[in-house]
Amino acid sequence: MESYGEILKKARESKNIDRETAARETSITYSYVVGLEEEDDGAFPGEAYMQGFMRNYAEYLGVNPETVLTLYKNKKLQEAPIPENLYVHEKPAYFWPLISCGIGLFVIAIFAVLLIFIMKKKNATTEDVVLDKENTSKKYELTDKALTTRLYKGDQIIFPGVQGQVVLTVSDTLSQFGLQCPVGTLYTDLAEESELDIDGDSNTDLIVYVSDISSTNEARGAEVRILKRGEGAYIASVSQDEIPLATEVEAKHKQVVILEDNRAYPFTINASFRGACEFRYKIDRRDAIEAYFTSGEVATITANNGVRLWMSNCNTVKFGIVADARTYDLEIGKAGQVLAEDIKWIKDTDGKYKLVVIELD
Repeated sequence: MESYGEILKKARESKNIDRETAARETSITYSYVVGLEEEDDGAFPGEAYMQGFMRNYAEYLGVNPETVLTLYKNKKLQEAPIPENLYVHEKPAYFWPLISCGIGLFVIAIFAVLLIFIMKKKNATTEDVVLDKENTSKKYELTDKALTTRLYKGDQIIFPGVQGQVVLTVSDTLSQFGLQCPVGTLYTDLAEESELDIDGDSNTDLIVYVSDISSTNEARGAEVRILKRGEGAYIASVSQDEIPLATEVEAKHKQVVILEDNRAYPFTINASFRGACEFRYKIDRRDAIEAYFTSGEVATITANNGVRLWMSNCNTVKFGIVADARTYDLEIGKAGQVLAEDIKWIKDTDGKYKLVVIELD
């Protein structure tokens, strides 16, 4: 029976396609095309990558992807070493007596430890001792610098007001971030930038931005950034100078506009996985992060200017983009497709800012 590499190679040759052309038309690196046909696992950075490229290459050649994937998996099973626990090891004659003796000593040791514990407890002072429950809530004092941290219900923020310190208490961390103030509870939604008047004098005292909060688990708290309102103070740290003009973005790349506004602001991406996927992302100018995700896992990404995404199997990922307190659902690519995307702000010729999805080569 032919191997998966032979099937792919013969399918390509029957169509009179050379490897260079196949690599160009599928956007699969030439060395990966060779690796697939020569059945060289070492040419790929991981098994998930190899299977994703194999599916794409088979579809391109008109070969049933499931057939080549099954042949590949069968080969892997044949080459895998026999598990150690399948070997039969003869036990020496003294094996079971030695095990029995060991178990007996272990039981005696446990009994001795329990006896010592009971004796110490009995000999302890009989005076009533009241243990105060440790107060796990934290206090944060606002300064001229922004406070960026994860806050939990009961945490307190000390605001240096004109008439003295004002204590603000976190009251809600489920779906909305609630802050108990002298004027009542003020709320901020996920990915929303709120200007709060905490004392009712019609002046903004705080700017709050929520980058992460759970809709099902209050105990997770909320990732927030809080800044005292001042002359020209803004919580969003979007660099307007780094936002490219729409004319600078290559026209050959497909673009989808998510929203447009008079200003740019941070946005959050929730990536939900429904299958195995190698996933990499790069936020603004930070280093890229790469991880392997499986069904049911979620990655939360917050960016100021933009995010570059790369995934080994598009069909396994569903994206929810949260910006300006609104959520946009986004599904890209098809099953088995390896894809790279930019989600970022661009500035149009009319001065408007647009949050767009750009499909890359």
